[in-house]
Amino acid sequence: MSETPENLKYTESHEWIAEGDDGSVTIGITDHAQQELGDLVYIELPEVGKELKQEEICGVVESVKAASDIFSPLAGEITAINTELEDAPELVNRSPYQDGWLFKLKTSDSLDGLLSHNEYATKIQE
Repeated sequence: MSETPENLKYTESHEWIAEGDDGSVTIGITDHAQQELGDLVYIELPEVGKELKQEEICGVVESVKAASDIFSPLAGEITAINTELEDAPELVNRSPYQDGWLFKLKTSDSLDGLLSHNEYATKIQE
């Protein structure tokens, strides 16, 4: 059973979003997504300072089984990336909601259009 923390928002493409106090959001891939992908071996992240549109492809995660695009759930500017993933992509497998975060985004978009914990949990059970 996949873990889906209640305090996060989610996307149909399996990204999670944590809202920060300063108007920024932290983004990663869900526990369900990392389980489906298997052992991650490479992660390509966007550059700090890059402006993204909502749903724009901004990176790639590769596993021993497959490669999958990372989509930006909101429009905004990349303010930080998790550089630890360059040498240790398996952090996403071990800790998708803590150590395995992907990037931070400064956005003025509302999180209202994203999936709640219950909506995402229902989706992945289908």
